[in-house]
Amino acid sequence: MASSTCVHIRGVTTIKQPHKHVCEDCVAIGGRWVHLRTCQECGRTACCDNSPNQHATKHARATHHPVIASAEPGEQWLYCYPDDAFAEY
Repeated sequence: MASSTCVHIRGVTTIKQPHKHVCEDCVAIGGRWVHLRTCQECGRTACCDNSPNQHATKHARATHHPVIASAEPGEQWLYCYPDDAFAEY
């Protein structure tokens, strides 16, 4: 991955893709989401911060998994929570 500032993003060698295009946390509670993000540590797909429940950020904080990728078609970027860094791939 191309990033000159973030060791977490540089550590991502293979982009994990969503197994399902849903936020399973939202499905479980009958919630809704705007966009989806996939954790690059464990592959969990969850909703973005524009979504009412912000499950991707909650997952990152609870697990300390630092990097997510957009799970949206046509988007190819990574985001690192600890470093507040973006990188396209």
